[in-house]
Amino acid sequence: MYKALRYLGWPVLCGLLVAALIMQRYPQWLGLPAQPPLFEAAQAPASSRQEGPVSYADAASRAAPAVVSLRSTKAAKPGKAGDTASDRKGATKPVEELSLGSAVLMSHDGYLLTNNHVTLDAESIVVALADGRQTLAKLIGSDPATDLAVLKIDLPNLPAISVGDSSAIRIGDVVLAIGNPFGVGQTVTMGIISATGRNQLGLNTYEDFIQTDAAINLGNSGGALVDASGNLIGINTAILSGGSQGIGFAIPIKLAMEVMRSIIQHGQVIRGWLGVAVEVITPELVKTYGLKVDQGIVVTDIDPDGPAHKGGLRAGDVLVKLAGQPIKDGRLAMNQIARKQPGDSIPIEVRRQDKTVQVKVTVGLRPLMEKAR
Repeated sequence: MYKALRYLGWPVLCGLLVAALIMQRYPQWLGLPAQPPLFEAAQAPASSRQEGPVSYADAASRAAPAVVSLRSTKAAKPGKAGDTASDRKGATKPVEELSLGSAVLMSHDGYLLTNNHVTLDAESIVVALADGRQTLAKLIGSDPATDLAVLKIDLPNLPAISVGDSSAIRIGDVVLAIGNPFGVGQTVTMGIISATGRNQLGLNTYEDFIQTDAAINLGNSGGALVDASGNLIGINTAILSGGSQGIGFAIPIKLAMEVMRSIIQHGQVIRGWLGVAVEVITPELVKTYGLKVDQGIVVTDIDPDGPAHKGGLRAGDVLVKLAGQPIKDGRLAMNQIARKQPGDSIPIEVRRQDKTVQVKVTVGLRPLMEKAR
């Protein structure tokens, strides 16, 4: 009897274990309520599983014909050793400095966008198109504050780039940089958008850069930054150092178009101006001026003949709100004022010592000289 039970014990035990496992994993088979899982991993939505194109050749071929190379020349500055050269007759002549860059054809009638530093002090600017044609360009105007310049050429059947929306770009979007690096010929490099709204880099007076890791080298300045469809979203402008370091900057096309339209229409960029120098609040400024607030921008200097002084602002005032919006970044606040038209009135909330003061300033025209704030 004991021997029989011993032989029967293992099958019975296995059966009980199987039954227990079934009750735990499949309680619905026995009419029992299902037990909730200990945890459930999040599932990616099907809509997020999108595959990008294997090749960006279509985008490159769409944009590349409208990207041209520039060769600008200017006389060497006098007083430098080697600033003259001898011709075959023994006479001397000034040595010309050569500058290479790129530009983007914005319209079929020949308007181009490029960088101001590419055309600065140029005596002649030669444009070389992707189809092999070459011609001299006329400088319509420039804007050192954004490092942009507008050129014009007169040739038939000119291509024009398709303009995208730089305000809709996102970090991680694929971009292509098209230009003429080192004068080797038109080159396309690929990367992503690394950041947007970059400022306080000390490159321009007005900064709102797109940062990208697409390789941008010397000679790419003024070239195109396009999206994965070949639409222009930026004008390549600067790199972190003298070579490709994976950190390049482009001017958003929305800003560049505003500058171009103003130059074509007025011969210069019309900007609003208050006539103040400001700094973002820091612990040092709080101590220096005895500030009672920790957010806003401090007026550190004021033009006695400027609109801000006439409107009642003083050095040491803290600008807290501009047109009803809190101020968190001084450069962005000045950019907002620059977009105003001269004659516009702008309300400013000011913290002056222990008092809150409401000031209304009539925006002036920003002077062209570099000292303008």
